[in-house]
Amino acid sequence: MMDRQHASIVIQQAITALRSGDATRARDLLTNVVNDPPPGEVPPWFLLAQACQMAGDAAGQGDALVRLLAEEPRHLGGLLLMAGHKAALGDSRAASSFYTTALAVADHAPDQVPQVMIPLLQQGQQYLQQAQGEYAAFLADQLAGKGIAPGSVSLRVDMALDLLLGRRQVYVQEPTSFYFPGLPQRQFYEADEFDWAEGFEAQADFMRAELEALLDRQPGDFSPYVQTRPDRPAAANPLRDDPSWGAHYLWENGVPVPEHAAQAPVTMAALATAPMPVIAARSPMALYSLLRPGTHIRPHNGMLNTRLICHLPLITNPDCAIRVGNETRTWQQGRLLIFDDSIEHEAWNRGSATRIILLFEIWRPEISLDERVALTAIFEAITAYGGLPPDQG
Repeated sequence: MMDRQHASIVIQQAITALRSGDATRARDLLTNVVNDPPPGEVPPWFLLAQACQMAGDAAGQGDALVRLLAEEPRHLGGLLLMAGHKAALGDSRAASSFYTTALAVADHAPDQVPQVMIPLLQQGQQYLQQAQGEYAAFLADQLAGKGIAPGSVSLRVDMALDLLLGRRQVYVQEPTSFYFPGLPQRQFYEADEFDWAEGFEAQADFMRAELEALLDRQPGDFSPYVQTRPDRPAAANPLRDDPSWGAHYLWENGVPVPEHAAQAPVTMAALATAPMPVIAARSPMALYSLLRPGTHIRPHNGMLNTRLICHLPLITNPDCAIRVGNETRTWQQGRLLIFDDSIEHEAWNRGSATRIILLFEIWRPEISLDERVALTAIFEAITAYGGLPPDQG
């Protein structure tokens, strides 16, 4: 059995041989050490793998890396060498998995990454990009042979493929105040899923006329959507107290705003057809939401996942859009846009004209009537205790 001093001398001789370009001698010396290691010492598998690579011994390199990663699964150099080894063998899937793990290890502790490894990590990123493109092309070809093309089945199938290929990321409900379990993780809902929506949209022109009459009478009758409250910490929102994101409430804190409601009878009647929550001091909630040109509502999450937010665009332009999770949609004049605001979302107006929508909330359709009664009681109890603050965007 080789003692520690002897093993150290042999390893140093192997390193000298590697530096002089004699990879075969280095491999043979290191093989002697790993076959007869000193008690309690970790065999120099990484050095042996490097020597085998330089000597053109692919089988020896693979064996050494398997042994190394069995003992140290997150050895960055070993992961990168194994990725390159698998790539050289033409095993793209294996190479991709090792490169992905290596990049994750490096991201976890970037200050501990040796400078010499940075080019290898960059090479790994380039390899993954290319491999992903090849994988996508292969899948598309295979699916096309079975009559499946993007848009031919459903949005969910297209989304699943995008997630598989890394073209989108997964977003989930992360409400800031109250989470109700067991609800589907859906970003957008379609208007035709709701029996009240068609009749609601049919009133859009009349609702726009009411809005335009308001703008003619009181063009400045909008308050900042996010406002500083003296009894709460200031919201960490760049648009706090900024009228660029404005609000004109028809329903606020569960009661109609009398003067505003009287000026929008058609809109108020239409809202009465939607399944808006009725929660004392909380809901219904409905308003005209204004977004001036150049305004960007930064990514954020809503307070609850028990509701959906409905937008009816009354004045909009093609340069306005909203992203919910991994999907971006533009507002279409007079067409409902319905989404789960507990999923991260943002919105912007990159046009030259102000955008105004009618915004209101409805119960999620998956929540039963009994559950709605219970949730109403819960929210009213929280409010009575001084809990849930108003939405702050």
